Amino acid sequence: MANKLAIVTGASTGIGFELAHLAAKDGYDLIVVADEPLINAASEDLKAHGTEVTAVEADLSTFEGNDQLLAATGGRPIDILLANAGRGLGRAFVDQDVADWRRVIDTNVTGTTYLLQKIAQQMAARGEGKILIVGSIAGLMPGSFQAVYNGTKAYLDSFSYALREELRDTGVTVTVLMPGPTETEFFDRADMMDTKVGTDDKKEDPAATARHGWDALLAGAGHVVSGWKNKLQAAMSHITPDSLLARKHRDMAEPGTAKE
Repeated sequence: MANKLAIVTGASTGIGFELAHLAAKDGYDLIVVADEPLINAASEDLKAHGTEVTAVEADLSTFEGNDQLLAATGGRPIDILLANAGRGLGRAFVDQDVADWRRVIDTNVTGTTYLLQKIAQQMAARGEGKILIVGSIAGLMPGSFQAVYNGTKAYLDSFSYALREELRDTGVTVTVLMPGPTETEFFDRADMMDTKVGTDDKKEDPAATARHGWDALLAGAGHVVSGWKNKLQAAMSHITPDSLLARKHRDMAEPGTAKE
């Protein structure tokens, strides 16, 4: 019998790379994708688990990039989708270039939604499949100096629950992973290395975050908040006024707040 197939987006580094390792360890063939050549080196590392690994370098902020990814399946059924690809953007919204904030929305929202629809349609037609959407606890609070990013994660957090309910009787499960600050390249790429959150040396290990998400996915859980501190922060977000949450986020993400 052929191995089952998992697609992992944003798999060149960080949480996506660790999710891909977990899938390969459990015997899944992989299609891994990112918008940078590093995905090819990542795929070579993943082949050490003995499963088939296909690397795709594609821009998932576009429909064309997502279609390129889907074409790489060669018509094979997709058993698991680990929708991790995302882009961050720090600093004040009024100072951001239109092209930069649009790319965040196109990657995190438009491209992800397109891919989710295409793959969920296939899974529902077969009556089986598992989807993990990497959202964030950032989606539970207004993101001062990270406003567009937090807004996209609020969308993903909400969308995942709605999609899960729509697919409830189809044999397809949807799980949303809600990490907090994680030790990845995210903050450097988002130009946030002069902020308190960007320089915090107590971020979560991406391997631990991925494990929480993978276990929740296999269990068919609706969501998982990774890490006890993040669980507490997520719980507090439900009872704290948005105005206070926005002010607290400013303390973490405003440029110039980095620890000395």
